[in-house]
Amino acid sequence: MLSLRMDGELLDRLRQHAARRGMSVQDYVVQTLVRDDFDERFEAAVDETEKFYGADPCHADPADRVT
Repeated sequence: MLSLRMDGELLDRLRQHAARRGMSVQDYVVQTLVRDDFDERFEAAVDETEKFYGADPCHADPADRVT
């Protein structure tokens, strides 16, 4: 269970965003958290893979990086 405290203005904005997608505020917030968490985990996995295979991310061409 996750409990959030927010002001009325933020709740109204979340309701509007959720309504545009036909979702409840709770589902919208959970989807947003899951999406952000996935992005962070994916980036961490890419970093670990580069370390394992010896790629040096500091000297790699940023255009070659998949994120």
